[in-house]
Amino acid sequence: MNLWVVVPAYNEARGIEATLRAIDAQDDRDFTLVVVDNASTDGTAEIVERHGVRVITERQKGTGAASDTGVRHAIANGATHIARTDADCLPRADWVRGVRRAFDDGLEMVGGRLLPRTDEFPLKFWERRFIPFVVDVAATFGRFRPGNRSPEYLGPYVMMPGCAMAITASLYERAGGFPRTAIEEVHEDRALVNQVRRITSAYGSRRDVVVYGSVRRLRAYGLAGTLAWYADHRYRPDVVDIR
Repeated sequence: MNLWVVVPAYNEARGIEATLRAIDAQDDRDFTLVVVDNASTDGTAEIVERHGVRVITERQKGTGAASDTGVRHAIANGATHIARTDADCLPRADWVRGVRRAFDDGLEMVGGRLLPRTDEFPLKFWERRFIPFVVDVAATFGRFRPGNRSPEYLGPYVMMPGCAMAITASLYERAGGFPRTAIEEVHEDRALVNQVRRITSAYGSRRDVVVYGSVRRLRAYGLAGTLAWYADHRYRPDVVDIR
């Protein structure tokens, strides 16, 4: 297994060092890390390079485009398995080990648990509960929404946040990869899951694959706005890239 970790990043100069530290602190260090700078204007790439991490650039704006560029770069350089997290997230110290274990168990695509970060802001009780609640609601809703139900699918819909996702190189190429889109256009993680479901049933979510995600969108959009955003962007803020 030649495992790579891909991190798309846009204007994350203030916080990406925390993500790099969390990745550096993995108890399984047998992987190659690459950060995809999505044409940042705040020095993100320079900060990453100072940490000795490989940086490539994708000028087409969008999490889908940046993630796809990173995964294909990894595959072109020999990756057989790729994990992705985001530049505002903190993978738990056993995240890589959990991903590797899931692949060893026969999965070709792995999703994980998304929990709220507690280091950004003092969190209220409801905020600590909200991110897991949103993920659970989205997972339940996703199983019943018409777009996720088709006789073409070889297995049930599984919620897999892009910041806690891993896939084999072979399956990524067979599925066509992340759509090269902006986050306000398409949830690229859900699109890839549904592409995979047409090919194999060897995918699943693992509770031992844990990533702590930023609550800044929740703070900026509010409770109702955040729920509506994740429900097919029914809420469209003037500023999508919250920093």
